[in-house]
Amino acid sequence: MTSAASAALHLSVPPIIEAQRLGKRYRAERDDEVVALQDVSFDIAQGEFVSLVGPSGCGKSTLLKILAGLLPRTTGTLMLANRELRGPDADVGVVFQAPVLLPWRTVLQNVLLPIEFRRLPMQDYRRRAIELLATVGLSDFKDRYPHELSGGMQQRASIVRALIQDPQILLMDEPFGALDAMTREQMNLEVLRIWRSSRKTVIFVTHSITESVFLSDRVFVMTPRPGTVAEIVPIDLPRPRDLAIVNTERFGAYAAHIRGLLHAKEDLAG
Repeated sequence: MTSAASAALHLSVPPIIEAQRLGKRYRAERDDEVVALQDVSFDIAQGEFVSLVGPSGCGKSTLLKILAGLLPRTTGTLMLANRELRGPDADVGVVFQAPVLLPWRTVLQNVLLPIEFRRLPMQDYRRRAIELLATVGLSDFKDRYPHELSGGMQQRASIVRALIQDPQILLMDEPFGALDAMTREQMNLEVLRIWRSSRKTVIFVTHSITESVFLSDRVFVMTPRPGTVAEIVPIDLPRPRDLAIVNTERFGAYAAHIRGLLHAKEDLAG
C-alpha cells in the first residue's frame, strides 16, 4: 500500500483514536511545574501504522502512556473507538522498552499473565498463546525461561503478551532500542509481518528516523518540550517493504525531511 492509499484509508475510515488538545503537566521537585505535552491533536484510522519521533524529553513516552490509559492527561479529550478513554483498556496492548518478563515464569506463563490477572478463561487463551508463539517462531521455547532467550526472542514474547487479548491497538515504546543493529532490522521485519497479518492499529515510539520511515504509513514529528505534533509526514512507499528500500532515493528524501524538521525544532528550542 502506498501512502496515497493510506491517506485514502485515513479519510474514508472513521478514526479509531481521536486526540484533541491533549496536555500533561507534572509537579516536579521544589513545586516547579513541568509541561510535558501541550495542545497535542491528531486522529489515527483503524489499521494504520504510525510512528512518533522527536528529541529526548519531548514527551513521546508520556503520550504513549496516556494513550495506554496508564497516565492521566491534564487537559484535552481522548476518544478510543468513539468512547472516552479513562484508564487501561483491553482494546489497547502495550510493548515496553524492555521485555519485562518475570524471570521465574516460563515464556508461556509470561504471555498468559494478563489473562491470569483478569481472571479470564485460561484454557481458551492458552490455545491462543501457543498459536501466537508459533507465529513469531517461539513454539520450541514456550517452556523456557527468559534468561534462556536472546534479547530479540524476549521482545517477541512481550509482543505476544500484548496481543494475547486481541486488542485493536498496539502501542510500542522503543521496543528495539536495546538490540544490536542486525537484530533490530530483523525485528522491524517481524513487526511488519505481524501488523500485516493482524491489521492492528500500531503506534510506535522510536528515536530512529530510519526505523520510523521504514515502518510507517505516517510519521508524527514532535517538538522539544513542551511536546506537540509539529508535522505529520505521510510515507509514500510501497508495501510490503524489505530492507532494500532503505537504500532508495525516495526513502532517503523522507529521512532527510524528518531530520531537517527535528534539527529545526531543536535550533528553535535552543
